[in-house]
Amino acid sequence: MMKAAPAQLDHRISVAPMMDRTDRHDRYFLRQITRRALLYTEMVATGEVLYGDTERCLAFHPKEHPLALQLGGSEPVELANAARLGEGFGYDEINLNVGCPSDRVQKGRFGACLMTEPERVGEGLRAMGEAVTVPVTVKTRIGVDENDNYDFLARFVEVVASAGCRAVIVHARKAYLKGLSPKENRSVPPLRYEVVYRLKADFPDLEIVLNGGIETLDAAEAHLSRVDGAMIGRAAYQNPYMLAGIDQRFFGVTEPPASREAVMEAMLPYLATEITKGVPLSRMTRHLFGLFTGVPGARAWRQHLSEHATLPGVNEDVVRDALRAIVVAEATMPTLSVASAVPDIGDVP
Repeated sequence: MMKAAPAQLDHRISVAPMMDRTDRHDRYFLRQITRRALLYTEMVATGEVLYGDTERCLAFHPKEHPLALQLGGSEPVELANAARLGEGFGYDEINLNVGCPSDRVQKGRFGACLMTEPERVGEGLRAMGEAVTVPVTVKTRIGVDENDNYDFLARFVEVVASAGCRAVIVHARKAYLKGLSPKENRSVPPLRYEVVYRLKADFPDLEIVLNGGIETLDAAEAHLSRVDGAMIGRAAYQNPYMLAGIDQRFFGVTEPPASREAVMEAMLPYLATEITKGVPLSRMTRHLFGLFTGVPGARAWRQHLSEHATLPGVNEDVVRDALRAIVVAEATMPTLSVASAVPDIGDVP
């Protein structure tokens, strides 16, 4: 059995784990916008944690809390050992990925293909729970390939619950292991929110968090009338400042959110420190492109970062100059349309 009753985190609003997106630099940036939303790492394979550069895989800034580590794996012993390391690094929750449909994770026998092996998932969750004192959770889909009926999903949830898992995050789309790319799997299968609502009704003692297609805080709040939490994915990356109202709206914080400019001022010391460690500026600024989405000057902001952050020897002054470029753009192009200000983020998970 899992170790005695770890305190569950507040899952009301969270930002989804997104490969090549929610790295430590992005999470530090998001933490300047919301202090209370639960953040997740990118999925980290147990092999990387146990046999690779553990420090690189797991290190994070203390200001990123509350923060969950998402693991990918299928071997109970490896999952337990990786979870133990994660707890040692200070993560507030360990999450098991049972939703990623990519070929790479299928070859490693983890991700969405594990939905067809609920007992193995249960063994892994049980081993993780016995290894750590922080909460252990699972993120899954509503189905996989032809296994997409409600009874299949309910059986899966019964097994993970019997293993001691008390919180289940459900992406309200099925996964196709063949025929769709990972990108297509994020948008082509239809959203079926009613399935997740039913899951909560049938498992009232479990914490059920809904993920998939949530693009506004209004939508998140609407889902919270039916489930315990709303997890925001691509919208939080494409337009990160949408998160600015979370602390006041959902957590009762009275202090107003930081302005976009204040968010960037708070980022400057972090950028400077990371540059001294050898981190290229462009590796961090790529996460900042969407900050001014929907406001005049967004195009100038993105263009300045794109053109200058990759130059050799640059530092955080590039960001200061990009902020000035917004002021100039506002003065010279006061009728810049919202549509033209929206950045082309590209392939966001």
